[in-house]
Amino acid sequence: MRKSPRAWSLVTVATMFALSTSAFAADKPESVDVGVFTFMSGGPAAYGVPGQQGAETIIDEINAAGGIDGVPIKATFVDEAQGAEGVISEYRRLGEDPSTDFMIAALSSGNCLALAPIADQMKMPTVGWNCDTHQLYQKGDHPYFFRPNGNTVAEFMAYVLYFLDKNPDVKRVAIINPDYSFGHDAAEIVTATLKVMKPDVQIVAELFPKMGSSSFQTEISRLSAARPDVIFSNLWGGDLENFVRQASPRGLFRTSQAVFALGESSLQNVDMPDGAIVGVLGDGYWRSSDATANGADAFAADYRAKFGKDPVFPSMKMANSFEIMKAAYEKAIADNGGEWPTKDQVAAALKEGTFTTLTGEVVLRSDNDGIVDQVIGTTATVDGVDYPVMTDMVRYDGAKLLPPVGEDPIAWIGTLSPDLLSEMPKPGSYK
Repeated sequence: MRKSPRAWSLVTVATMFALSTSAFAADKPESVDVGVFTFMSGGPAAYGVPGQQGAETIIDEINAAGGIDGVPIKATFVDEAQGAEGVISEYRRLGEDPSTDFMIAALSSGNCLALAPIADQMKMPTVGWNCDTHQLYQKGDHPYFFRPNGNTVAEFMAYVLYFLDKNPDVKRVAIINPDYSFGHDAAEIVTATLKVMKPDVQIVAELFPKMGSSSFQTEISRLSAARPDVIFSNLWGGDLENFVRQASPRGLFRTSQAVFALGESSLQNVDMPDGAIVGVLGDGYWRSSDATANGADAFAADYRAKFGKDPVFPSMKMANSFEIMKAAYEKAIADNGGEWPTKDQVAAALKEGTFTTLTGEVVLRSDNDGIVDQVIGTTATVDGVDYPVMTDMVRYDGAKLLPPVGEDPIAWIGTLSPDLLSEMPKPGSYK
C-alpha cells in the first residue's frame, strides 16, 4: 500500500531526526588536537623547553587516565623562536584546520598580544599559558582568549612587598629587565609600587638589554657603579643565566640584594647567589604545601622519570593550563547533556570559572584574566636536594594585588596605602 504524502513526510522527518542525532553523537573526535606554543630553541628555550616537557608529562598522565571523556589529547608544538610573524602564521594555519580544537599559547607576552585578537577572529578557545603582560586586556575584550596564570601587576607588586620586608632600610634600587613589553611593564609596576610603599627609595638605574644578548658586561659595570641596595630583574631563560654567570665573578651580588622574579626556573642550571629572592610568577612551585596537597608530587615524579630533572614553574604553568582545559571540556560536556561540545561551548565553560590546579586554585574574572596567588621565597640549600630551593616563603593573595576589572593598573597602584605592606603575610609564613 502506498503511503500518503503526510505519512511520507512523517517518516522523512523521523529519519532525518535520527540521522542528525546519530551524527551529533558521532561528533566526538578521535583526539582533542591542541596547538601548543613555546620556545624550543635559542636562549629562551631554557625556560620554554621545561614548558614543553610539562605539556608532554601532563598529556601522558591525562591520556593514561582515559583522556577527556574517553578522548586522548594530541599536541602539535610550535616554536616561538621563529618570531611573531611566524607564530601568527602557525596559529592561523592550525586554527584553519578543522581538526584543531584548542590552543595553549603563548610563552611570550608580545606573542600573546598579537594572538589574542586572532583567537577572537577565529573563535578558537585559547589559554595563554605564560604571557603575563597586564596590557593584554587593557585595550578591549578577548572573549576567546583566557589567561589563568596571573599577570604582571600582582606578580611584581608582590616582589616589592617581599624585598621591602626583607630589606626595610633599602634606599637605592636598580632594575635590569628585557627590552620588550614584559620587561618595561615590570619596571613600571615596581617603580609605581615603591613610590607608594617607600617613596624615599631612589631608582638608580633602569637597564633594558635586548633579548638574546651574549654579553651583559656593560650592564654589570653600570650596576656596579650605581651601588644599589637591591637589583630587581625579570630577565629569564638563557638571558638570566648568562647575566648571573657574568655578574657573580665581578662581585655584584655581594653588595646588592638580588631579586630574580623568574629565578626558580634556572635554579638547576646556574649557580644562583646565596640568599637571592626568587619566585615562580603565580603559585607554580611544586614543592609548596598546596601543591603537595593537589598531587604535584606525583607529577614531579613522572616528569623526573621522563627528563632526569625536577620540573620548574614553566612546567607547572603549562601543566595547569592543560588541567584547566580538561576541566572546561568536562563542564561543557556536562552542560551539553553528555554530548561532545562545540568550541563555543568550551569557551563558555571557561568563562568566569574556578579551577583547581596542581599548585592551587585559579579564578577567571569577567575579563578572562586569572586571579592567582603569588609565591616568593629566598634561595637556600637543604638536605636531599642538590640545588638551591625556595625557603622563607610567602603566598600572597592574588585578589588583593589586582586592580578591579577595567581600572588602569598603574593609576590603581597609586591609590593604595603604605599600610598594605604591614597587612600582607611575612616571609616564612608559608611552607
